Order: sequence, then structure tokens, then C-alpha cells
Amino acid sequence: MPGKFQKDFSLKKDKLYDVDIVVVGDIVKYSMNKDGSGVINEVLPRRNHISRKAPRIKGASTRGERLEQKIAANIDNLIIISSCKEPSFNNRIIDRLIVTAESSHLNCIIVINKIDLDRSNHRHKFVDLYKSIGYEVFETSVIQKIGIEELRKSISGKVNLFWGQSGVGKSSLLNAMYPGLNLRIGEISGSTSKGKHITVTSVLIKVGKTTSVIDTPGIREIDPYGIKSEDLGHYFKDFLKFLNECKFNTCTHHHEPGCAVLKAVDEGMISEERYVSYLNLLQTIEDDMNF
Repeated sequence: MPGKFQKDFSLKKDKLYDVDIVVVGDIVKYSMNKDGSGVINEVLPRRNHISRKAPRIKGASTRGERLEQKIAANIDNLIIISSCKEPSFNNRIIDRLIVTAESSHLNCIIVINKIDLDRSNHRHKFVDLYKSIGYEVFETSVIQKIGIEELRKSISGKVNLFWGQSGVGKSSLLNAMYPGLNLRIGEISGSTSKGKHITVTSVLIKVGKTTSVIDTPGIREIDPYGIKSEDLGHYFKDFLKFLNECKFNTCTHHHEPGCAVLKAVDEGMISEERYVSYLNLLQTIEDDMNF
């Protein structure tokens, strides 16, 4: 990917600048060289893209705004993959990924994988919760071949980004859904009980005439990009019917008097689990604003 579209990082005035990056899913115009290599001449306008706050670079100043790290473009579905165990189920990361999808106006599908390891059926509480909010939820097991065909049918005809923590089974699930992909899979670290990074770059794979999947590297953390504290509640679907009832139109649903969201939490109309996720994200946004 030569020329001005090559990834280029530089530090200027305590900020990390990211110049003209082409991401997986982009539609481009290109020309071929005689040696078989290609040159990207133009990136066509995106109908959407999904991103997160760029991780801070080790050794760089922590001062300054965290910039946008684009993950993929021109997507139909964000498929959020979590696992019951190995690594442990983490609804906080699910909620952060949901906010990332909602802020990019993407359809969001939740997959809870490795259900063969959930002997206590702990997942049922969250399956019911996310379905009640309005999300499509799939329970899957590659070992027991559960939910694989149902998920495959659901995402047919779309461009689907698979995203989640390291080790939750994204590549194994894709291999089961589309035999012949032969994506590399990893093991869980015995010392940390977390997944090891095997997928090192995002790759788009056409798996049918009109169906594509994007396999992504596992994440350790996710901070949605470009969201203001007063707007965060709009990306929690279960908050929406209460937002216009708040006393202040800039309400952050934390401490303000006359907050309809707080009242709904107290009355059990909004899940406390979801509200804690909201507060954690709000704190992240406010901390970054105060850097």
C-alpha cells in the first residue's frame, strides 16, 4: 500500500496524528504495476465505518487528545462475540461494543459462545436482558455444534464484522460456520485465563456470493470514539424512552435532579447491570476530557 495511503504515525505537540489510512472494507480505485504489485489511487466515500479511541503509544506522552482508530468500513452487521468462560463472560465489554455499533448506526448481533462450558447457566440472565432490549442474541458452541447454522443464516447476504476479546472463539466460530476457511486459532493463557492474540490484522473474506465476514484481532479494551457525555445515553436503547422526560436536556443521567433514567433504574425499568456499564463509560469519557 505505497504512496500517501501508507500508514504513517508521528508525534507532534503531544498528539498522535494518523494520516490517510485505508481500512478493511474500503472500496478503492487502484492501478497495477508490471511486477504485479498495486497502487491505491483513491479511496471511495464510505457509507459507514466503525472505530475506537486509538490506544496510547508506549513511551509517548499521555497528554493530548486520543485520536480515532478506524477498524473497518462499509459494514452491515457488527457481530459481538463473547464467551461463557475461557475467558470469562464480560458484559461490560459487550456494552461498550454495543455503544460503538450504535454510534456508527450499525446493526448489532450478540453471540455468546462456548455455552458448553456454562454448566451453571449463568448466561441466561444476559441472554434475556439483551433480547428484552431488542438485540438478536445467539448462543453457540463449536464443540457441540449449537447455534452455528442459525447464526450463518442470520448474517447471509451482509458484510459482517466479528469483534470481541482475545480467546472468545471468533476464528473457531468462523471455521465452523464456513468449513474450508482454516483460520488460525489460539489457546487460552494458563497464567492469565485470557486469550492469546492469533489474528494479527483484520481481513475481509467473501464466504458467499453476497456474504462477507471480517475477522479481527482480539481486543483487551474498547473505548468508543467521538461520543460526548451528554450524548452517551442515546446509544443505550433501553434508555431512549426515558431521555425526553429528564428535567435538563443536557442531563448525563448521573447526579442531576429530575433525571428520568435514574428513576427508571430505581424502579427496575432499566437493568442495574446496564446502568453500571453506562456509568463506567461515562467516567471514561469524562476522564479523557480532563486530560
